[in-house]
Amino acid sequence: MSQSIIQIQHLYKTFGGGAAAVHALEDINLDIQAGEIFGIIGLSGAGKSTLVRCMNLLERPTAGTVIVDGRSMTELSEKELRLQRRKITMIFQSFNLLMQRTCLKNVCFPMEIAGVPRDRARKRALELLEIVGLSEKAESYPSQLSGGQKQRVAIARALATDPKVLLCDEATSALDPTTTASILGLLKDLNRTLGVTVVVITHQMSVIEEICTRVAILDGGVVAEQGSVEEIFTNPSTDAARRLVYPGGVSPVRHPAGERTVRVAFNGGTAYQPLIASLAIDCGVKVNILGADTRNIDGKAFGTMLLGLPGDPNEAAKALSYIRSQPNVTAEEVVDHA
Repeated sequence: MSQSIIQIQHLYKTFGGGAAAVHALEDINLDIQAGEIFGIIGLSGAGKSTLVRCMNLLERPTAGTVIVDGRSMTELSEKELRLQRRKITMIFQSFNLLMQRTCLKNVCFPMEIAGVPRDRARKRALELLEIVGLSEKAESYPSQLSGGQKQRVAIARALATDPKVLLCDEATSALDPTTTASILGLLKDLNRTLGVTVVVITHQMSVIEEICTRVAILDGGVVAEQGSVEEIFTNPSTDAARRLVYPGGVSPVRHPAGERTVRVAFNGGTAYQPLIASLAIDCGVKVNILGADTRNIDGKAFGTMLLGLPGDPNEAAKALSYIRSQPNVTAEEVVDHA
């Protein structure tokens, strides 16, 4: 069984005081397992970046405990904290590279600070640039690189101290979709080959579904919901989760009153199972698709669909019975259009 690498217990962060106080985080509790890819998602202002900065104590919590690799971060001296931060490194949306240094020297930089001999640091930096696919850019400067290449250098630099945890704060938000996919693929490879735990902070659900195994949804400084990505996609139980998982929604209020409708939830069955076509072929019943928000995650279907049932009660009952008989599918009739 995996052990916890990060434990956050009853964490609070407040900026300012009195009537002007801003409660950025309130009673956060998270348990992140060693070797997993854990996502933290929320809309702008939810407290995501504050939370990730509390993990490595770039922001000191107002109250609560942050334990990384068995050590309580808030109880460490400044010297001990600097050493512990080598185990929990970070990459950012803006890359934060040193523009006057080559890629090689950017990757060497944290090793220089740690007192690693120059020759050994250079050798390790070259190895890391090869791992991220940028060996040929060792002597290039950041201004000569694309956004995706800059992020790869930033990842190589973050790996220079052999961390156990890699924090990714909106690391793909400034990148185009193709480059985003390549960076996410790289993070998955590093997680698999190096065993590094990856914590992904994002506002993009597509990033969560692509890379993460578990996710916590942050809303207004509190954890609204957390669980496996499959669980959250299958049955988001809070408004915050539903807004993020299905932003388009399939609410029946958009459709005319008087029409019988059924909300179908896809809970991880085969993504390519043609439910509506099968219904027509097997039962001879046709239904209207009134709205849908579904996703294919690793070949499995998750999401919801709103269907208009036939006006004939017998036909409607037949359709509902058939849908409910399918594996990994649940259905409930929507009776209130108000």
